[in-house]
Amino acid sequence: MAFGGYSGQAYSPAGEKGRFVLPPLFRKAVKESSDGRVLCLMKHPAWSCLVGFGTSRKDELEDQLDREEDRAIRLGRDFDRDTRASQLFGFQEMPFDDSGRFVMPDHLRSLGNIDEGLFFQGAGRFFTLWNPDELAKMGDDWAGAKAACDSFLADAKRKQK
Repeated sequence: MAFGGYSGQAYSPAGEKGRFVLPPLFRKAVKESSDGRVLCLMKHPAWSCLVGFGTSRKDELEDQLDREEDRAIRLGRDFDRDTRASQLFGFQEMPFDDSGRFVMPDHLRSLGNIDEGLFFQGAGRFFTLWNPDELAKMGDDWAGAKAACDSFLADAKRKQK
């Protein structure tokens, strides 16, 4: 089956020992794009969140690196391929179990300001993982994601009672 991209939204509260759960919708897509249970995570270059994807994106990142270098050459700009490659391939691969549980390393939690839970937002080739408080700081063009996140948080609070 061909990988169809990441779409939708979900929420996962923080579990014991720094564990989170990759929601079923995203778990299925990561499995399809990783030939197994490997989640890749890194800091988003501009937003205060993390980016998730499967291992199949490695080829796409190499192609992106080539395109960026070609563009820089065409425009007569300097391009440090090693630095850019370090940025693009600076993700961490981590296994997750059949239930989607994975342990997020402390440095990623810190980079994404991750605390009590994760809001997942599909973005096609990747998905973002947000601390809801960080998402709330985003502009009006994030209104749909913010509304979905608020709804998931309200559901989670009702379930805690």
